[in-house]
Amino acid sequence: MDTHCVISREVVVAAGAFAPGHLGELTRLVPFEMMDQALAATGRVESRVRDLPSRVVMYLLLAGALFPELGWRGVWRKLTMGLTGLAVAFPTGGALAQARRRVGAEPMRWLFDLLRGPAAGIATPGVWWRGLLVCAIDGTTMAVPDTPANLTTYLKHRCNNGGAGYPALRLLALVSCGTRTILDAVFGPTSDGETTQAPRLLARLREGMIVLLDRNFAAHTLVTAIAGTGAHVLVRARNSRALPVLHRHHDGSYTSRLGVLAVRVIDCEIAITTSAGRRTGLYRLVTTLTDARTHPAGELITLYHQRWEVETAYLEIKSTILGGRALRARTPAGITQEIYALLTAYQLVRLAMADATTTQPGLDPDRASFTIALHTARDLIIQAAGVITDTAIDLLGTIGRHVLADLMPDRRVRTRPRVVKRAISKYNAKGTVDRTSYKATISIDILAAPDP
Repeated sequence: MDTHCVISREVVVAAGAFAPGHLGELTRLVPFEMMDQALAATGRVESRVRDLPSRVVMYLLLAGALFPELGWRGVWRKLTMGLTGLAVAFPTGGALAQARRRVGAEPMRWLFDLLRGPAAGIATPGVWWRGLLVCAIDGTTMAVPDTPANLTTYLKHRCNNGGAGYPALRLLALVSCGTRTILDAVFGPTSDGETTQAPRLLARLREGMIVLLDRNFAAHTLVTAIAGTGAHVLVRARNSRALPVLHRHHDGSYTSRLGVLAVRVIDCEIAITTSAGRRTGLYRLVTTLTDARTHPAGELITLYHQRWEVETAYLEIKSTILGGRALRARTPAGITQEIYALLTAYQLVRLAMADATTTQPGLDPDRASFTIALHTARDLIIQAAGVITDTAIDLLGTIGRHVLADLMPDRRVRTRPRVVKRAISKYNAKGTVDRTSYKATISIDILAAPDP
């Protein structure tokens, strides 16, 4: 005898034409009122309710960032798939494009400005060091569609074989290293270098922060400008750079000058020993923390490793979310809208992860899987689940429970430089790839400077 089981569930969404306007459980972080405020603040509220209200279009843009493999009609189907029984519109691709143009980029930029931030408490592991919020600035490039409109703003990179298939933009982000949330971001054509774009982030820096930078940012004008905001700097400099020894400290570091700015220099040799051998490297770090007693050189050397968290954030955006794809928009205005939607969507997933890890005191946010959080968020969008908070508020949520149920192990020690594992060409990958997990021992020797 056959038996049947009927599973029914209740879906609670907005009424009428606003029903497709949701982001699953992430809607709790960007509720309807917040979207309406973003539209009102930027003058994008529609004069009459349409089949595609502006609030719905805002959620469509965020969902599009989380489903980059789909066209816009496919994204619309994800938003409406869980709304069985409700009368929802089925717009054409042209109608969706017109609605996106009508809303523009400003509401999404307003939303990103509201949500950016470290999203961590004072006790969250890895977020703070000696009372300073640990941040990093770095840049990356992203491919945009090869259209005549985009080529008026974005250029193609020259490659070893003479050209590139897609034009690209340069994105520069200020990231909280402990949670990998975004504090601010700027972008533009690749003709603007990282040090050209970096001053646009200075308005977000303040006293109580330490900013980690790679060698490309070691220009004395930029370091001086960052120090002028009240934030401290820890930047790697070239080993050959001439930095005069003015005073030697007890920990082996020494006072010097970068332009007219008083800095402290730490020369060290770092060795990583595994069963496969021993690797050593010489490093020169420059910091505006000039007191060797309150900010020991050994701790600063260890802290500098956190700079790689901004690289991991870019990996999550470009590889985990986008899957290596180019952006969708075919005009510069559309690219601006899409970038802010992508950064906001990434931030929302990160905020959900931070909410989960803070429920367990002492849990390092590094152990939360971005992939699990992302796919859970996508599933809840398709189901239209958790859109409106129940009477009993669930602080953890489905995303948080999935993240905590499958935590990653503690971070492995990095033993090798970056290489391309699979080159996107017919040629061999660059470098030797070794995916073996080694037990590693790290030793740090501070190289004493000569007496002044």
